[in-house]
Amino acid sequence: MTQQASPQQLYRFLEDRFGCAQACTECARACSVRVSLVDPGGSDHQERVRRLGIMCAEVCDATCRLLCEEGLQDEEGLRGRVDWCRRVCLESAHAFDGRPGAESAAAACRSCADACAEFLETLT
Repeated sequence: MTQQASPQQLYRFLEDRFGCAQACTECARACSVRVSLVDPGGSDHQERVRRLGIMCAEVCDATCRLLCEEGLQDEEGLRGRVDWCRRVCLESAHAFDGRPGAESAAAACRSCADACAEFLETLT
């Protein structure tokens, strides 16, 4: 975010940042719940989905904490973290697709990816 941002730009930045953090929290929660329902001794594909769900929850949690920090942050570092979160969420959503009972986790992942993308637009 540039030093010369208008009040409207600053408001949108903060609003999108909060929306992204909130979506990350919901995605982390949904992935954690979904992972707890998967049998860890299942097939290789099931184990991959479980691991991806754990990673998604951790990435979303870390991204949310970063977005909630009040101090000034390096914009490029912030952009990299949010884009990484977006990509992990999309990959998790694809992995959850078609898995019985995983619909809400897939939807939360997609919602988080969308919020991350919207926030990234604010940074440009």
